[in-house]
Parts: sequence; C-alpha cells; structure tokens
Amino acid sequence: MAQPDNFDKIELHLVRVLHVLITERSVSRAALKLHSTQPAVSAQLKRLRELTGDPLLVRAGNGMTPTAAALALAGPAANLLNEAERMFGARSRRESFDPARCKAAFRVAASDYLDPLFLPELVARVKRTAPQAQLELHGLSGEYDYRRSLAAGEVDLVIGNWLEPPGELHLGKLISDEIVCLVAEDHPVARRGWSVERYLASEHVAPAPLHPGARGVIDDYLASQGLARDVVVRSAHFGLIPLMVAGSLLVLTTGRLFCTRYVETLPLSIVRCPVPFPPLTYYQLWHELTHESAPLRWLREQAKDVARALPERALPRRAAPKVPT
Repeated sequence: MAQPDNFDKIELHLVRVLHVLITERSVSRAALKLHSTQPAVSAQLKRLRELTGDPLLVRAGNGMTPTAAALALAGPAANLLNEAERMFGARSRRESFDPARCKAAFRVAASDYLDPLFLPELVARVKRTAPQAQLELHGLSGEYDYRRSLAAGEVDLVIGNWLEPPGELHLGKLISDEIVCLVAEDHPVARRGWSVERYLASEHVAPAPLHPGARGVIDDYLASQGLARDVVVRSAHFGLIPLMVAGSLLVLTTGRLFCTRYVETLPLSIVRCPVPFPPLTYYQLWHELTHESAPLRWLREQAKDVARALPERALPRRAAPKVPT
C-alpha cells in the first residue's frame, strides 16, 4: 500500500490505468482502451508496482493474470473512479444528452426469452435516434459471467428474467408476462386440457441454464413447491424451440408474449398452465459504475420504452370480414 508521503504522486488517471489493467489483463489491450500507447502503459504499470509494492500483473502462459493484491484493489479503484465522476461530472450530467451526436458503443447482454422482436426493435430504435452509435449484443449463457462483466465495464446493460435479481446491481423492471404453455396444435392437451400431474409427467423442453448447476426460473419455482417436471430437451437456441415443439409432443413453458409470436406462423397452440406460476418478470441490470452516465441512462430509457410497447404488437390480428355469398 502507498505510504502517506506517496499520495501526492498518485493522480486519478493512474487509478484508471490500474483498473483497466486489472480488468483487461493485458498491457496492449489496456493501451487500446485508454487511447494510449503500450510503452506509456508499461511505464505507468511500473509506477503502480512501485507505489503498491506488488507486481499486480504476472505472466500466466501466453497472457497475464492479476495477483491477489491486484484483485483486492479492483473494487476500491472502481469506487474511487465512480466517486470522482460524481464529484467532477456534474456539469456533463446537467448538460442535455444529444443522441444525434452520440458516437458511443453500447454493449448489451440479453437473452431472447422476452420476445424475439425485443432486440431487433431496440436496435432499430437506437439507430433511428442515435445513427452514429454502435451496438454490441452479447448472449446470456452458462459460460457468460454477466455480474463480473458489468463490474469490469465490459458490458453496459444486462436484460433477462430472474426470480431474485442480484442485489448488488441496479435494476429496472421492464415487463411482467403471464406464464403459459406452448404445444403442437395436435397435442392431446390442446383438445382435452390437463391436470398438474399430467403437466409434470409430460415431456418438456427448456432453455439451457445461464450458469452451471442452475435450473432456470420455471424449475426453481416448481422446486420451491416440491414439484418437478420431466425435461427431456435443453436447448441453448431458445428461438428454435417453437420449431421443435411444432413437430413433437414437447411442452414449452414460458411467457405468453414469446409464444404469441409463433402461433400465427407455426402449427402451435397456447394453452393454460395448470401450475399457478407467478408472472415472469424481466429486468434490466446495470452497475453502479455506469449509473450516472447520461448516454447509458438514455439507453436504459430506450429499452424500457421498447419493452412497454411489445404487448401492443402482440395483439392478435383481426380476422378479415367475411364476404356474403
């Protein structure tokens, strides 16, 4: 740790270099992110090592890995940078954000469980209003640590559904949806209905879990009620599941909004779920580090507006009036 007489040698930019080096784990990548040069960042890393008395980054195979001391410094460095933004960013926050002049690269991680139209609509809305902005869309999968990515500044916004969203992150509710079942139109249940017992005994298809050992929102709720269903197919490709259901006796349990998009184009039926599930709630999550960012506040508003409009677009089309013969 730096001695008191060393504090006058530490400037805020050096703290930012420290944070970027720890999160990027590479001098060359850190230099790119900092819009600097590799020799300059190497020199700053040398200064940081002298001030902390720790190597901070050490060789590991073909790359570099942060030491335990470096990992311990990542959180305080992020907090310090965030507090500096609060102190000195007041003017920029007061100034109105002009999306037409925005050249930011927005990074969003999202599942496609909400609605197959959500991400296309969000992209279209952003590009209409902020034509110079860029978008990077990341999928949520078992290998993707979205909490670490948010804390490291690698992603700006995460969108998905959780029974209990992570408590350390900011969250905004996007939409709640009724949980229903999607089955083939010739599935016996589409004609006769079913009981809880028949529902649990049916063959189910479910999305792959978002992290190893996870069961997903549906199975977590069933487990809390002392119930379990027979999941025979787990798919990482959620958008392809309706096609699987249309050609089989599989049952997909998810939000009505997602299912509604497919019943007009595939031989599918939406049926009531005999288990009284609570509504499926979708959230957007973000880190304290970006909470005050004007461009990202604007992005979160776009996501909220797009989600709010989705149920209206899911209304069934009116049948054309019959012509008398």
